[in-house]
Amino acid sequence: MAKPASFAARTTTDEVELGTLLQPKFGPDGLIPCITVDHATGEVLMFAFMNAESLSHTIRTRTAAFWSRSRNKLWVKGEQSGHALKVVDLYVDCDQDVLLLRVENTGPGACHNGYRSCFYRKLAAGADLDGMGAPKLEFAATRAFDPAGVYKK
Repeated sequence: MAKPASFAARTTTDEVELGTLLQPKFGPDGLIPCITVDHATGEVLMFAFMNAESLSHTIRTRTAAFWSRSRNKLWVKGEQSGHALKVVDLYVDCDQDVLLLRVENTGPGACHNGYRSCFYRKLAAGADLDGMGAPKLEFAATRAFDPAGVYKK
């Protein structure tokens, strides 16, 4: 793995918010949130975190890479499944503390559970926080692939 880029230190608010220099604001844990959307449809595919290493890798290779908090390591999307996310555009929000990737998904889905998007469930109609028990979810999508056939652990 190549050495992570050293991103510019954050300067003035005007430069961060209106300038042309990439000055990502990583949190105290060294991470920055990243939203990933399909470049053609705008569908939100997933949300993950990046650190300087994964952001550098993503910029260099134009393939989305993230920081896995559960495994505590760099995670290149598609390294196991073959369903890579090819970066079309990388955006930053106004104060550069959130990233947005517009990607081309090389596989049928981006979710490790076999769905096109990680957002395949929604709050069930009529959910009531004052009712008995926890609010229910309902499926809003069908599986795009069988994860058991793709992820061989």
